[in-house]
Amino acid sequence: MPEINSADRNNFVDLPGELEEALTRIGKALPEWSMDGTFLAGSTIERYRAELASVPHFAKIAESLRAEVSTAGTGYAVVRLGNIAQALGFGEEFLRLATALLAEVATPFQPFLRWPLWKEIGTNLAADPGMSTGIGYNAFHIDLVNATLPPDYSVLLCVRPDPLGAGESILSDARAAVARVSPQSRALLGEAVHRYGSFFELSDVGEEFTPFPVLDGAPEGSGFVRFTAKMLNAAGLDEEHAAAARELAKQLVAGQESFILQRGDFLIVNQHRWVHGREPLAAGQHDVAEADRRLLLQLFLRESAPAAS
Repeated sequence: MPEINSADRNNFVDLPGELEEALTRIGKALPEWSMDGTFLAGSTIERYRAELASVPHFAKIAESLRAEVSTAGTGYAVVRLGNIAQALGFGEEFLRLATALLAEVATPFQPFLRWPLWKEIGTNLAADPGMSTGIGYNAFHIDLVNATLPPDYSVLLCVRPDPLGAGESILSDARAAVARVSPQSRALLGEAVHRYGSFFELSDVGEEFTPFPVLDGAPEGSGFVRFTAKMLNAAGLDEEHAAAARELAKQLVAGQESFILQRGDFLIVNQHRWVHGREPLAAGQHDVAEADRRLLLQLFLRESAPAAS
């Protein structure tokens, strides 16, 4: 079982044994996927969907998952595929099955042109500890915060958790945190003064958005709380706006949920509502063999893919 500190157990989807067995069989039969630009091709989605339609009770599970991760629902879920991973390993068969399952939520895509559909997030002892591949605290953020159209969902698949037992995933409901800050701070958070990150070799995420506001004024289902804790260190940010952002950061930490992703778990995060991050990995990572260190795979989901080319 995942170690759950404050997360709602209803967000953790355990599949019945009968369904696990059926999906394992399906995983062995799914064809290689094809891409339409950075998006999973519509023909692949149709083929995968046809295969999954033969699985008893799967349609109900898929409908429930879509509702759970929607903005109107809880906004995130962890699907637990550990037994299937044990049966299939983490090769092409498992990734095809995971991709097929995610295509029932929204369209998988990979906006980073230099990476494949599933992008590795390993553990690099030489990296900045606060980065996704580092070993330290990775503070709250949404992915591609400085794009005009960030991904609707960010997905993290756990291949190996930290073998020393740390590195909890952390989430916070950004909409709820915004509601707890002062009206004066909310007004300041709506002003485009923040900067963070570079913007190159990207596709299907709009244009570079800099400077950007934290609150973009769009409806909850289409807008974002454009937050990354790293923007607080950006040069040129005045104290008034920095204080408002720090107030929001404090509320995000106050509303934090945390849990350890186990082998085969994948986390779907609705970026219109939630920010995510990671607690530090355990001390002693230099004593862990590189092949045994924490490893995640990441892809992104878009509610509406572009028309086929």
